[in-house]
Amino acid sequence: MSQRQNATLHDKWYFGHGFVWVFAPLALLFYFVSAIRRLLFKIGIKKAFKAKVPVIVVGNISVGGNGKTPVVLALATYYQARGLKVGILSRGYGANSPVYPRLVKGDDDASEVGDEPRLLAIRSQCDVVIDPIRARGAAYLTNELDCELIICDDGLQHYALHRDVEIVVMDDRKVGSGYLLPMGPLREGQWRLGTVDALVHNSRSMPTFDSAVSPQFLMTLVPGDFTSVSNRMKTTTVEEIRKLPCCAIAGIGSPQRFFSQLREMGIDLSVTHPLADHHAISSSDIPDGRVLMTEKDAVKAAPFAHNECWFLPVSAHLAPDFFNLINVKLANAGLNIHQNGQE
Repeated sequence: MSQRQNATLHDKWYFGHGFVWVFAPLALLFYFVSAIRRLLFKIGIKKAFKAKVPVIVVGNISVGGNGKTPVVLALATYYQARGLKVGILSRGYGANSPVYPRLVKGDDDASEVGDEPRLLAIRSQCDVVIDPIRARGAAYLTNELDCELIICDDGLQHYALHRDVEIVVMDDRKVGSGYLLPMGPLREGQWRLGTVDALVHNSRSMPTFDSAVSPQFLMTLVPGDFTSVSNRMKTTTVEEIRKLPCCAIAGIGSPQRFFSQLREMGIDLSVTHPLADHHAISSSDIPDGRVLMTEKDAVKAAPFAHNECWFLPVSAHLAPDFFNLINVKLANAGLNIHQNGQE
């Protein structure tokens, strides 16, 4: 069955079903409000906060997840290996912290700090700070934690924070219908793809666009060993996972991408449960038997997980040319990166 035949209401909205035209007046209003806001920052009426150190923003122009977290982790790993103290800044989507800015620890409750920030804290070993006021969070990373480079997870449209490098991450859905919110999935028009520093595609092939865009790079997500949700020290191989039928759950931007990856690994999925992005997983979401999920879901499911709950960690592989481009941009911002790890 084709994606179009099996499309959910969300899919129909994302790719421009006829009913979206009812939202056209609101999309026009969104366009004017966004344009005026960008203009106010451009002419200096609204001021952007400039951190003491360079800032890399990893974001997108569409709503929903599409692979930003692996890119943030890849950048953090790369620059940590070159001797820099890296800080990661997040708004903390879904967080309910009693205090901001907040330094996220790996054992924090995901309901307080958000699923992605907790995942980033566990995987990166960097200082991860959440703050809905990103300028305040950036100042905390530099003034209190002495970070030398800030990587901002999302926030491409948050012009109140000055950035030195802009990276857009996209998946196979590209720009969907190409319509602005709420008529379509775009936070900004497709023109933005030609003004950022790099496009990273979470895809198997390089897409094409009707107009000129910034330098493009393919990202490959390399899976690790399946890891127990309740005990991260326990792992197993895909060969073991294949021995039993599995249920798969995914609360990410594109659950079908995760399900397809599992099937391509030769895993028998008896049932799949797509969940909304950032879904607050509860015990009712986890069936009996062998259950597979993403790492993002695992940080929320850990309190409810039984012994047959496993997650699949992935790491982004990006070509050296991508990092070389970012190094040049950082050098222009005053931060020189050398292979020996010395600034």
